[in-house]
Amino acid sequence: MLMKNNRIPIKKYRFLALILMLVGCVHAQSLLTLEDAVKIALENNYAIRMARNDAQVSQTNVAIGNAGMFPKVTASFTDSNGIQHLSQTRADGTVNSVDNAKSSNISYGANLDWTVFDGFKMFARYDQLKALQQLGESQMKLKILDRIGAVNTMYFDLVQQQLQLSALDTALVISKQRLTLAQNRYSIGKASKLEVLNAQVDLNADTSALLKQKELFTQTKTQLNQLLARDITTDFKVSEEIQVDPKLDLAELTALAQKQNPQLESLLISKKVAELQLKQTKANRYPTVKVNTGYNFSEAKSELGFTTQSSARGLNYGLSATLNLFDGNSQNRNEKIAKLTVENSKLALEEQQQALQTQLALAYQTYQTQLQLSELEEKNVQIAQQNLNITLDKFRIGTITTFEFRTAQLNFVEAKTRYSNTLYQAKLAEIGLRELAGNLTF
Repeated sequence: MLMKNNRIPIKKYRFLALILMLVGCVHAQSLLTLEDAVKIALENNYAIRMARNDAQVSQTNVAIGNAGMFPKVTASFTDSNGIQHLSQTRADGTVNSVDNAKSSNISYGANLDWTVFDGFKMFARYDQLKALQQLGESQMKLKILDRIGAVNTMYFDLVQQQLQLSALDTALVISKQRLTLAQNRYSIGKASKLEVLNAQVDLNADTSALLKQKELFTQTKTQLNQLLARDITTDFKVSEEIQVDPKLDLAELTALAQKQNPQLESLLISKKVAELQLKQTKANRYPTVKVNTGYNFSEAKSELGFTTQSSARGLNYGLSATLNLFDGNSQNRNEKIAKLTVENSKLALEEQQQALQTQLALAYQTYQTQLQLSELEEKNVQIAQQNLNITLDKFRIGTITTFEFRTAQLNFVEAKTRYSNTLYQAKLAEIGLRELAGNLTF
């Protein structure tokens, strides 16, 4: 009786433990949506975080003082002392000498130096700092789009691999059924040993293909975790389908790209920066006018001399102006170099505009082709599925050969694989188009 009472709780505990394990597995492998993946990448990815810091540096540099518009105020203090052997011979022949004569000189004060005119260079410099801030934000946007594109690409690669796993798993189930049928037929003398061996070989081949695909799937999940900058051992599930937007329009994408493509935007800002640099260089032809003022105190003491102690304090002020009259033609050379830099920035902008149009046209053609292929491969999957079902029924009643059955089985797997691959390629083309247009979202 005691043994029976003890066995019942043990069974209950085992059942409860099994339930807890299943629940734990469900929690361990939670669904990771594309939206969640992008959000995690935006928060954690190292490249994006560094790009944000660079953008903040550019933003911090935008200051009137950094452009040279504020005066410079300095405070100074000097205290010098000395001990010397001094000797003096006066005009009347009198000689005075002191050993270990002490002397001291103290001075302190505050001074202001302010450039009030420099050929408007300071204003051009301030505008350039604002342009550099915009350039930093544009580069950050480019980095973010690049990472979002990478997350999208790897995420849908996992979805595609998952679809291939499903096809291989289906093929494995069918191969197991085939082996069972072959063994049953062999046991009643309706099939040869060769048919059983062939079925076993094909089952092993399907098992091997499934294991390899699972390994690739696991490796890609690890790579996605790395891209998300989180624990690489985090387990998760992904969506079970790839949805491609079939309504992208090339004209609309081109118009968006001209407005918000980050590479084009960066080159446009770089051209503005070069033009402002030329403006600053030309400003060196104008005079530089500065005002200065200060209040200083000084006191000197000496044990020997006509004056043993003196002190002074007061305000000083002034105005200075400098103009470059000749500097070995450096000004002309610097202006020429700055103009060439502006010209290069224009050429780079035009080149990128042309390259962007080419990339959009090529990506859109690929997008359309892959959409057509995906429709075709979807029909092929349906045909291959029907063919496999008919072939399986015929194989069960023994009206077709194992070779014909294996061919139908492989055709089904290949059709499923091609379909998932064309969907993935179409999605990649969509991602590329949106990234070029600068509107890649979740």
